[in-house]
Amino acid sequence: MLVELAYGKGRIPVQVPDNTVVLRPKPVAGLPNESDAIRNALRNPVGCMPLREQVSPHDQVVILFSDITRPMPNDRVLPTLLAELSHIDRTHITLIDAVGTHRANSKAELERMLGADIVRDYTILQHDAWDHGNLVELGMSSQGHPQFVNRIYHQADFKIATGFIQPHIFAGYSGGPKAILPGVAGFDTIMANHSYAMLNDPHATWGVTYGNPIWEEMRELAIRSKPDFLLNVTTNREREICAVFAGELFQAHTQGTAYVREAAMAGFSQPFDIVITTNDGYPSDINLYQAVKGMSCAAQIVKPGGAIIIAAECRDGVPENGQYRKLVQQAGSLEGIARMLSQPGFQEYDQWQVQLQAAVMSKAQVYVYSQLNDDDVVKMLFTPCHQIENTLADLVRRYGPDARICALPEGPQVIPYLLK
Repeated sequence: MLVELAYGKGRIPVQVPDNTVVLRPKPVAGLPNESDAIRNALRNPVGCMPLREQVSPHDQVVILFSDITRPMPNDRVLPTLLAELSHIDRTHITLIDAVGTHRANSKAELERMLGADIVRDYTILQHDAWDHGNLVELGMSSQGHPQFVNRIYHQADFKIATGFIQPHIFAGYSGGPKAILPGVAGFDTIMANHSYAMLNDPHATWGVTYGNPIWEEMRELAIRSKPDFLLNVTTNREREICAVFAGELFQAHTQGTAYVREAAMAGFSQPFDIVITTNDGYPSDINLYQAVKGMSCAAQIVKPGGAIIIAAECRDGVPENGQYRKLVQQAGSLEGIARMLSQPGFQEYDQWQVQLQAAVMSKAQVYVYSQLNDDDVVKMLFTPCHQIENTLADLVRRYGPDARICALPEGPQVIPYLLK
């Protein structure tokens, strides 16, 4: 049987045994006219007045948008949103790249993400989580963590958060309040939210919002910073927009997560010996750091002692920026990661991704098919895979001809779980 795995900007065909279970998101048609659907949602929002009626011509407006690591169709969403704000002078509108602690995006990347016209015609800022001079403190969260947020965002007269919704590895779902935390939050706020103790909570996982301490803290900062409007979309495997959710942030996001749960989560009664997965292609598989999500997705249904093969292009490397590479190599092993992260007071940027990687490694051996060189893969504690079909054949010999195999061609676009 032939399965095509999302990889970079294309797909790679892989022959798998005929008994392989292939799990994809439920087929959802793209909207026949995306612009009309977005415009209709903006004019008939959930829980508030139409967008245009809420914004005064004199208002200073801020729009938050997702960065290059997210498969958000900004170039198809933002033009319609900005057209609905045509009564606002462009000099009164600022677009903020909600990068969280990710690297800043280049002008060329911004033009690909937003379109050259928007980059030319509007003020675009990139959030800097380390710039204390451009942060505002909004007290402490109920978890006892400091709440810092971007000053320009917070002081705007009207704030619009945009993004897309899919299951998220530890925040339950993307979209909604994630545009604010981590999107435009301060470094200390993000570090506390993504801490060892927070990620250790059993509710900090795929598909859980209320009761998830990480998402609840994101919710708190959103409430304190008072975004005025949410515009979220969902997409299918062809990257077509298939639903639009707009209006009051939490009402619109709740509608969106209910829609995504129905389309993108699937239960299994038994685990699998081998799971083949991806990180849903570019831009989600831009680096190894991001690819941990696809691994975690597979780990939900792999047997203890099983194997995971992930196809993730990693055109941006491990990457070089951030602490992810340094922390994994410093720890040197699964046991070393556990010792490092559990030290009292230990706190390092990117430790959350190391913790998530360790959770996967504690269940299964991970084989990485990518553009990375073997040395980088090994130093990150994974096993290089040069040909997926050959690696799969070796694993079938190891686990036997009756080995249970599952393939997730779109990776975390659909989240499997074991039924209790």
